[in-house]
Amino acid sequence: MTGDHQTLALFLFSMFIAVTLGITTWVSRHRHGSAEEFYAGGRLFSPMENGFAIAGDYMSAASFLGISGLIALYGYDGLLYSVGFLVAWLVVLFLVAELVRNCGRFTLADVVAARMNERPVRIAAGTSSVTVSVLYLVAQMVGAGSLVALLLGRTSAAAQTWTVIGVGALMVIYVSFGGMRATTWIQIVKAVLLLGGTIVLTVLVLMRFHGDFDQLLRTAAERSGHGEAFLAPGLKYGGDWTARFDFISLGLALVLGTAGLPHILSRFYTVPTARAARRSVVWSIGLIGGFYLMTIVLGFGAAAIVGPEAVRGSNAAGNTAVPLLALDVGGGADSTGGTVLFAIVAAVAFATILAVVAGITLASSASVAHDLYASLRRPRGRPRSEVAVARTAAVGIGVVAIGLGLLARDLNVAFLVGLAFAVAASANLPVLLYSLFWRGFTTRGAVWAVYGGLIPAVMLVLLSPVVSGSPESLFPGVDFQYFPLQNPGLVSIPLGFVAGWLGTVTSAEQPDEAKHAETEVRSLTGAGAA
Repeated sequence: MTGDHQTLALFLFSMFIAVTLGITTWVSRHRHGSAEEFYAGGRLFSPMENGFAIAGDYMSAASFLGISGLIALYGYDGLLYSVGFLVAWLVVLFLVAELVRNCGRFTLADVVAARMNERPVRIAAGTSSVTVSVLYLVAQMVGAGSLVALLLGRTSAAAQTWTVIGVGALMVIYVSFGGMRATTWIQIVKAVLLLGGTIVLTVLVLMRFHGDFDQLLRTAAERSGHGEAFLAPGLKYGGDWTARFDFISLGLALVLGTAGLPHILSRFYTVPTARAARRSVVWSIGLIGGFYLMTIVLGFGAAAIVGPEAVRGSNAAGNTAVPLLALDVGGGADSTGGTVLFAIVAAVAFATILAVVAGITLASSASVAHDLYASLRRPRGRPRSEVAVARTAAVGIGVVAIGLGLLARDLNVAFLVGLAFAVAASANLPVLLYSLFWRGFTTRGAVWAVYGGLIPAVMLVLLSPVVSGSPESLFPGVDFQYFPLQNPGLVSIPLGFVAGWLGTVTSAEQPDEAKHAETEVRSLTGAGAA
């Protein structure tokens, strides 16, 4: 795009940033400065509002850009992400939502520490939460870089670099000044915009094929160059045993990882009761389910209308498939309709990224302040406000995420999120489920469960083809690849559960029956919940 059309696109793109900064400014003028206000928005949101915010927090750049791009490039195998992300919410609904709301106040560590020796448990859970959050943030940064570089008509490294830096700066502003209340309203606005934009784009794609989804699939298969194989399993995860195990590993990570994501767990504390938390999840499942059904249409639509070669030509990982599809169905690159639709989709995608990074940054800064700082602070040291520490932590986490985002800018965002899900499922889920359901669980078991999943997951990623040993790696020029799978979930998730069990059975600590009974009653009834 050039000239007036690019100006129009940039104007529409900038509107959302102005609106969200306005929301943040308005909220910052009415804040009280308390930890409950900063971390949980005063627990004043209704189930519907929180359901939209959860959907806004969860439907990330991986969903909108990454999944559609993977479907456009690999057909059926790209669907695994849509299915895994959606099925994961059944685990959240039936096992986690109400119990977490009743047992904790602000973070995952609150739930675990309720019946354990607090200091080692909080340090372990806080470290794990920050690690997962940073990995998730990297994926959003990569999506932002790809999107804005395309919008500006520049695919240079410099354009992507400045975009990633800009997103990092914005997320620090949102969190530092607005806290959870501003973040929640940004997520609600973003969810409405994203669902509206996705519906419009889905309708336009189906109209192109006169509502015949079968014709859409046949056309996508023809243009893919793979024929019927495009619509069958195995194009990306078929072939040798390594690819098949990678498929299983990714599926496990996606289905089990959501229940361990810190920014999702923190959303259950923004409603007044456990019943409201459960109703929030029901709202979010409806919204997220409809959205993922539409990403299937968009992915195959991009393959059929834009073509996989054009998608790869714009971005090798497929992250720009949906914006290119919008440009085409709107009338083409030189038409006003195409420009407007492209700009709207780009603005919605950028809104998606900003809302998600704000939620993740808030959750990780809460873990730093509420768990790590509170546990590691010297007893005689001068105490600082938790909220002040959280705001400082947001800056530090933003800097780290920017650096890693620049390093990983050529990888698919859905794939990067899959790694974050694997770490969450390996380190956070075992300790959460054991704490809620195992009467004999001990402090040693909790610490071993976290580190027993976290350390292997991170180490296996570092020793995998993701980092070295192939042309698509972060460091293609070196080779220290010793683990053949791209996703570590198949190995690291069972290790987390085994480590938690082993730590408990070898511990000399006697579980406190009274504390367990109190936690059980509180988790099931809400009696005494914050």
